[in-house]
Amino acid sequence: MKQTVLTVAAHPDDEILGCGGTMARYSEEGNDVHILILAEGLTSRDLTRNRENKAHELTELGKIAQMSSIKIGAKSIELLDFPDNRMDSVDRLDIIKAIERKIEDVKPEVVFTHFGNDLNIDHRITQDAVITACRPYPGQVVKEIYFFEVPSSTEWQFDGGVRFSPNVYFSLTEDQMNKKIESLSIYQSEMRSFPHARSIASVNALAKWRGANIGRNLAEGFVLGRKID
Repeated sequence: MKQTVLTVAAHPDDEILGCGGTMARYSEEGNDVHILILAEGLTSRDLTRNRENKAHELTELGKIAQMSSIKIGAKSIELLDFPDNRMDSVDRLDIIKAIERKIEDVKPEVVFTHFGNDLNIDHRITQDAVITACRPYPGQVVKEIYFFEVPSSTEWQFDGGVRFSPNVYFSLTEDQMNKKIESLSIYQSEMRSFPHARSIASVNALAKWRGANIGRNLAEGFVLGRKID
């Protein structure tokens, strides 16, 4: 049965790092895939936030995100402008309402978002806001919620909380993995050289390791938040 999938990510490139291969798989299987990016990206690299100084770069990053989403077969991508790595300065309700509006718009049965115990504050806030927006009130359309890992962020957290330990895996074909890698290659300015965790080589290695977790060649791993049958 055809499903509608929504990925809610904090920053441009998180969506591909976290579940790019799985989105490609959903799309290939005939489902509608939508992406919502909450924060703008880039402005946290300066001492103070100044969108005007980054206007051209932000426009280019938006175009890159669009091209990347097309590569993995997404039906739509929307980029909001919450402050990069400063989402803790925003009223939580504003973030929740932005996600609720998207859910009302596309009506997803399946939602992917960040794992909560992550080094990046925006990732943590995003997960919290998604859980609130997807609360199971009568008539809630979201039936499945999955939390993904973001290399160079999730595994760097060591505050003693619950660590990322996947209990749901989506096996990937070589073609689906290639779409993920090609999508990340479009995000050239966000990627790093090996042995950085956010490198193409590391992302490939992680997919092989998650595949090996379940006796498959390639996979992406997730923590199940909720599934209603």
